[in-house]
Amino acid sequence: MAARAEFDAPHRGGGWLGGVIRALVVAVGLLAIWQVVILVFAPPPFMLPPPARVWRALVERPDLWQRDAVTTLIETVAGLITGSLAGIALALVMTFVPAIRRILMPLLIVTQAFPVFAIAPLLVLWFGFGIGSKIVMATIAIFFPVASAFHDGLARTEAGLIDLGRLYRAKSWQEILYLRIPYALPALASGLRVAAVYAPVGALIGEWVGASSGLGYAMLMANGRAQTDVMFAALALLAAMAVLVRAVVDAATRHIAPWAPETLT
Repeated sequence: MAARAEFDAPHRGGGWLGGVIRALVVAVGLLAIWQVVILVFAPPPFMLPPPARVWRALVERPDLWQRDAVTTLIETVAGLITGSLAGIALALVMTFVPAIRRILMPLLIVTQAFPVFAIAPLLVLWFGFGIGSKIVMATIAIFFPVASAFHDGLARTEAGLIDLGRLYRAKSWQEILYLRIPYALPALASGLRVAAVYAPVGALIGEWVGASSGLGYAMLMANGRAQTDVMFAALALLAAMAVLVRAVVDAATRHIAPWAPETLT
C-alpha cells in the first residue's frame, strides 16, 4: 500500500490543476519579460503596447470576453466534440473495412496538405457567416489527428492479444471491441489532447475569413483600426481559452485508460 501511495502521489500532483498552475506561472514570467522589453527598448505602443494598456483594453472592452470569447469558445467546444466523434468513427471504419482504409488514408493525407485558409472561404460560402462554418472549420482541423492516432493504436495491438483472441475463436467485431479498442485508448487520449490545441485555431481561422463576432473577428477589426492593445487582449483571451480547453480534455482523458498511467510528471 505504501508503494502504491508513493506511485500515485506524483500523478495526483501532475493533474489538470497542476497544468493550469504551471501555465499561470509561465504567463507571469512572459508578462515580466514583456514589461522588461517595454522598459529597455521603449517601442511605440502601436507596435508593442505595455501589459497595463492591454489590461485596460480588457476592462474597457467587456464585449471581448462577454460576447467574442464566448462565441469562439462555443465554436471550439462544438468543433472539438464533432471532430473527435468523426475521427473516432473514421478510425473504426478503416479498421473494420481494410478496403476503405486503403482508399481513404491517401485521400486524408492529401487533404491535410491543403492550407486551411484555402478551404475556409468555401466553408463560409457553403455554411454562411454564422457559427456553422466555424464549427465545420474546427472539425476539419482536428478530426485527422484523432482519426490518425486512434487508427494507429488500433493497428498496433500486441500480436499476443490477437493470437489469444483467435485461439478462443473471437469474431472480428469481438476482436476489435474487446482487444483492439481497449489497447488503443491511450493513443486515442493522445489524439484528443492534440485536437484540444487545434480546435481554437480552426475556429479562429473561420472567423478571420468571415464572421460577425468572435475573437478572430475582434482581432481583424482592431487591426484595421490600429488598436494593437485590443489585438493583444484578444490573443490573451484566446491563450487562456486554449489552456482551459486543454486542461479539461487532459483531465477527462486520464480516465480513458486507467490501466496505462503516465510515468512522466
